[in-house]
Order: sequence, then structure tokens, then C-alpha cells
Amino acid sequence: MVIKVFLATSSGSTAIKKKQQDVLGFLEALKIEYAQLDIASNEENRMWMRENVPGEKKPANGIPLPPQIFNEENYCGDYDTFFDAKEENSVYEFLGLTPPPGFKKMDQEEEDIQEEYVDEEYEKGEDDEAAVSEGEDNLVSEVTLLSQTVRLPWFSPILVP
Repeated sequence: MVIKVFLATSSGSTAIKKKQQDVLGFLEALKIEYAQLDIASNEENRMWMRENVPGEKKPANGIPLPPQIFNEENYCGDYDTFFDAKEENSVYEFLGLTPPPGFKKMDQEEEDIQEEYVDEEYEKGEDDEAAVSEGEDNLVSEVTLLSQTVRLPWFSPILVP
């Protein structure tokens, strides 16, 4: 199975370029084989992509923007659904691929524990006010954020007339 990523190599939109690069970089990091299909220089690719993106996934103007992702002929999604799958650690499911041996997807209990821990740490940080104290030699400041104390060098601004 080949993952097809429809993209525009000569897009003027930096947002589209960043999204395309994010998808390709992530696929490369996971060592997932894919084919880049340019819709800017190849009319056949552009028409095929537009015809095969499901109607409910097309924007109001009816023209889907790259990147669009397919597994062979099966539509997987656009950048937003890819990003959601990446955040949920379910990219292999999103792409319709079998995860490699040793890949462990977090189950719901592990996800809940992780979210609970992050929420607790965030709430602690809201209760703690940033405590700043000057060091003995007035060259170091201590800052307490999220229950961690960090020592930072203290630089006073130099004013030039």
C-alpha cells in the first residue's frame, strides 16, 4: 500500500507549505513510504484529487486545498484530520496501515492519566505566583514557576545616551 500525499510544490501560501512539510516530515520520521503527487504542475493529479475527496470533506467553494492524503484510492483526510490523528497517536489507523511491531498506542486509561497529570501541574502553576528573589551578589534571580525553581542570570539593561 502506498500513501499518496497530494501537494502543491509551487504554492504561494506559507500556511500550505508548512502543512505539507509537517505531513511529509512526520511520514519520513515514522519511515512510512509515500508518494508526493504535485497538483500545481500536473493537471491529472489535480483533477484526480478533486474528484476523489468526498463531498462532505470539501470546503464551501468545492475545491480542496493540499495537502490531501490517500491510501491508494482510499481517502484518509486533509491536514486537519492528519493533525488530530497525530495528536491522538493514531496516525497508523488514520492512514489505514498496520502499526510496526513494538508500536504501542496509549490506551484510554493512559491518556486519561496523562491529561490528569498535565491538568494538575497547570493548576498548581496558576496557584503559585512567580516568586522572584535576588541572589546574594545581585547577579542571579530565582524564579519559581509550576513548582520548579530555576536560577537565571540577571542582566540589568544598559542605557546608552
